[in-house]
Amino acid sequence: MASLKALKIRIGSVKSTQKITKAMKMVAAAKLRRAQDAAVAGRPYAERLEGVVSSLASRVTVSESSPKLLAGTGRDQVHLLVVATSERGLAGAFNTNIVRAARRRAEELIGQGKTVKFYLAGKKGRVLRRFYPNGILHDADQSGIKTPGFADARTVAEDLVRRYEAGEFDVAQLFYGKFVSALVQEPTSQQIMPVAVGAGGATPAAANDAAVEYEPDEEQILADLLPRNVAIQLFRAMQENQASFFGAQMNAMDNATRNAGDMIKRLSIQYNRTRQAAITTELVEIISGAEAL
Repeated sequence: MASLKALKIRIGSVKSTQKITKAMKMVAAAKLRRAQDAAVAGRPYAERLEGVVSSLASRVTVSESSPKLLAGTGRDQVHLLVVATSERGLAGAFNTNIVRAARRRAEELIGQGKTVKFYLAGKKGRVLRRFYPNGILHDADQSGIKTPGFADARTVAEDLVRRYEAGEFDVAQLFYGKFVSALVQEPTSQQIMPVAVGAGGATPAAANDAAVEYEPDEEQILADLLPRNVAIQLFRAMQENQASFFGAQMNAMDNATRNAGDMIKRLSIQYNRTRQAAITTELVEIISGAEAL
């Protein structure tokens, strides 16, 4: 049985931990509102742009002069999985769920005989190095980013487009955590290269109901929109990830605070019982000694 001193020290340690987790919960809750507003506000533009690009792509006859982001490489062998995670932990299973979804997709592709590579955007995605040591194409350093901006997403997008046009991969799929609510964060995947015809909020069928004349032509518009769309979808993923991270962290710290409270109660009961047993033992020894005299 633990000594009274050891129990007292442990109770003090758990109380200190409880203060930390409670403070972290409050900080995450304060940051969640701003991150949630940014993620929700950015969705309509990202979804609409994806729909417009998809609609334009459905009108264009793919040829040798078509943008590579539209026409593709002509192959479907090398798949790049862009895994966007957070830089920090203490957020429950948030990062684990994103990595698990990417691994599940990777195993499906490997089972089909495809080559899979990973592009990591976020420190917590580096766990994939243990499972695919030779499959990491690039590890984008996101450590200096506190609040993601469009410039950060554009930097990653430009690197991805450059690698795609250089023929380093044939298809790129993005994985991130979609913010549903403070309690729910949903791992989501989305093909970003080449453009997936029929994706997005506005389907080509719906767009074809109206007669639209483009100036300049669709291919020239797509040549400008396709790289921008990749950056916008990455920016959206970063915003969704940040809101999801704070929601997951708030819940994780709330659970940790509750668990610490339960542990303090158990340890306090054990401390009181041990203390009472020690007092009883001392009383018995005193009474026994008095009777012996």
